[in-house]
Amino acid sequence: MRILLTNDDGIHAQGLAALEAVARTLSDDVWIFAPESEQSGAARSLTLSEPLRYRRLDEKRFAIQGTPTDCVMLGVEHLIEGAKPDLVLSGVNRGLNAAEDVTLSGTVAGAIEGMALGIPAIALSQMMEAYSADHREDFAVAEAFGARLISRLVTAGWPQDVVLNVNFPLGPVTRVESVEVTRQGFRDVSIRYAEKRTDLRGRSYYWLGFRNSPSRPIEGTDLRAAYEGRISVTPLHIDLTHLDTVARLGALVDGAASRFARGEAPL
Repeated sequence: MRILLTNDDGIHAQGLAALEAVARTLSDDVWIFAPESEQSGAARSLTLSEPLRYRRLDEKRFAIQGTPTDCVMLGVEHLIEGAKPDLVLSGVNRGLNAAEDVTLSGTVAGAIEGMALGIPAIALSQMMEAYSADHREDFAVAEAFGARLISRLVTAGWPQDVVLNVNFPLGPVTRVESVEVTRQGFRDVSIRYAEKRTDLRGRSYYWLGFRNSPSRPIEGTDLRAAYEGRISVTPLHIDLTHLDTVARLGALVDGAASRFARGEAPL
């Protein structure tokens, strides 16, 4: 099995090293295409206004001056030698990518680009303690369960238009109870904020940050599983259409729009 790895924390990230260790237990054909620098929050952005440059660090390892989406696209379509990958793994992200954060996540975006190119893809993230001066990144749970979980998911399979979003809970490893297939949740509190500051020339600027404010997620969601010590597997797809509203608005608007087009009624 040929596996392509990417992430949004950058080529030197500890989580990417953890993912590589996991991937090498599954295959001896592992290719790495990761951003030269951190791209957290890049979502599905592309580098359109400047060249896409890369460094080849060894035979199958590349650092790319771009986003996770750039990395997967460039890797699959131009830089990988021979057959396309059989699997794209993105991560392991430093912190959860759950709830509404999946739309911001470069980690999830890397997996989505794999899916868009016709390759089964999984995004993987590791819940972390709140950051502090003595914070230490700990990927032990992802390392302990990653290979077995990926192997089981690949064996089970999933639709071509779906990516799997895996979130590992806080350690220690003995705390982890089970794996739960979940749906995407939504936080009941806002954790993002912008703090106004002043630079040394007296000019104002803002620094974006996150509050350590836990939500009260409902049963069956990715957040609830992570909070309670379970590995969350959430099938995601990029069709954001709300079908109930399509039906409701269609019944109200479609006929009126047709009459308006014929000049028979105001819209």
